[in-house]
Parts: sequence; structure tokens; C-alpha cells
Amino acid sequence: MSTRGGEGGAAQRFGEGFRGDAPPKRLIVTADDFGLDPAVNEAVEQAHRDGILTSASLMIGAAAAEDAVARARRLPGLRVGLHLTLSDARPVSPIKDVSRLVAADGRFVGGPVEAGLRYALRPGVRRELAGEIRAQFAAFAKTGLPLDHLNAHQHLHLHPVIGRLVIEIGREFGLHALRLPWEPRHVIARAEPGASPGLVAAAVIHPWLSLLRRRVRRAGLLACDQVFGLTWSGAMTEARWRALLPHLPDGLTEIYCHPAADSFVAPQPVPGYRYVEELAALLGPEIRRDLHRYGILLTSYGKVVGNRGTGPDAGGGKQTR
Repeated sequence: MSTRGGEGGAAQRFGEGFRGDAPPKRLIVTADDFGLDPAVNEAVEQAHRDGILTSASLMIGAAAAEDAVARARRLPGLRVGLHLTLSDARPVSPIKDVSRLVAADGRFVGGPVEAGLRYALRPGVRRELAGEIRAQFAAFAKTGLPLDHLNAHQHLHLHPVIGRLVIEIGREFGLHALRLPWEPRHVIARAEPGASPGLVAAAVIHPWLSLLRRRVRRAGLLACDQVFGLTWSGAMTEARWRALLPHLPDGLTEIYCHPAADSFVAPQPVPGYRYVEELAALLGPEIRRDLHRYGILLTSYGKVVGNRGTGPDAGGGKQTR
């Protein structure tokens, strides 16, 4: 863990060097799975203090969530959102209130495909789902941390039922921004010729992404113009960062990653995930120099929302205009 005091790293650089109109390239750098493990929390703290990390998404029901919240309170510049978790985890609600959502071991039933079908077809399941989503928002609110944004584990908020509930319930808890996981394939192709950007998966989720985009726009929520981290999920290495940044489109972009300290042992290992390398990338001085070289301003959802129409971060993503 970093031993530096005060607010260094990304927090110290928010908005530096820009006055007047919004710069053409603004970048939110987010770590997902905050709260999963102390080694993940340690990486988030270090990457924010000493690197380019601006935001983190909190798994409010995870084992190390309390530790994550304590660290976030020491880092007022770190913007924290809710990483809604409806798979690969245990619910926040009492088991008796979500019996249709969980298996015998108390964990959410199945993967995203199986769960998605059950949400769509069973009204009783949808009622419990709404209760669990509300419980996660309420648990986050109890931390006292400002709610910066929302995204979901395995992008389950793309499911039309979950997306609708997230927006309806989230507005009650001050939700202002939501991740739309749209990754421009042509940019990935330029950054890494020969990369496989998941064409089949993109085609499958496209209708749900379009529906969520319309709902986000109608609700007046902020969303980025593009998001990166899908094709290279768990493997946002320094080489990939440096290949991507020269091709970063204008507008508001989010890059998300999954950093962890080298002591991390994933409870459910994901093949190809390079947690420690992702942390090293966030700390890399060459990437910081590239941000300056290409005129990319670090920011956060909350900073953009707070400055709409008033300063260097005025406006939002094109999706919500």
C-alpha cells in the first residue's frame, strides 16, 4: 500500500491545465470489484494515490466492503459508485427475502444467461430482484459516500428488467450516471490489429444496449460516449493502454479495469486476468506522459455531472443529450 500522505496521483490532476470550453478528450479510469478482497482495495488505493485511477465501483455486499469504505473515506478525491452484483456472489438481503434468486448455498442462482431468463419470465423473481437492487442501493447509502455512478457485475444491467429497475430505484438514491458498455470495435482494431473484439457477443447485446441507452437518455442520466475494457477485460496491460490512447476518440470515455496487489487470490479465478499487471499499468509513468501528450483530461462521472454547463467539464456523453 502507498505510504504517501494526502491526495496525490489522479486526484491531484483532476482538471489541471484546462480552462474555458471542455477539452475534446476526457477520461474516467475506473477499478471494478472494489471491496472484493483487501488486495483489490489496496490496489485501488495505491492506483488512486500514485497513479491515474479516478474512480472505483464498490461491491457493497462483498467480504472486504467495509475495508473498501474505510479506504474511500481516506481518499476524498476517489469517486465511488455501486457495482451492482446479482451473480457470482451472495445477496445483501436476508435469504428469506430473495429465496427465488439464490441456490441452496445462498449464492445467486446460475450465470447471467440463466438468471436473465428467470428475471424475464417469473414475476415472483422480479419482485425479489427489485428488493435486492433496492437493498444494495440502501447499503451503499449507509456508507455516507456520495454515489458517483452505477455499473453491474457481468454488465447485467443490460438486461431490460434490471436496467429498468436500476434507473427507477436508483433515482431515489441520487443516481446520476450509469455505464453503457459500448466499445467501438474500430478503435480496438487500430490499437491492436488482429484483436478479437467479441463480434458475436456485441451483436447479441446490441438490442439491449440500445434500449438501455434510450432509457438513460429519457431519465437524464449521464453516460460516456464509449467504454473500453470489454475486449481486454482483466488484461488492460501497459502495452494495451499505450496502444489505445493515441486512438482515443473525442468525447467522454471510461476505461475500466480490475487491479489487485500481488497477494490477491481470486475466489473464482478467471482465465487470462492479469490483476497485478493492470495495477502496474495504472501506476506507469509512461501512461501519465501519454495522457498529457494526447491532451486527455482525467475526470469522473461526478465531476462531469457537477460541472454540466459551468466549467471545463461542462456537458456529458453524447448518449444522454
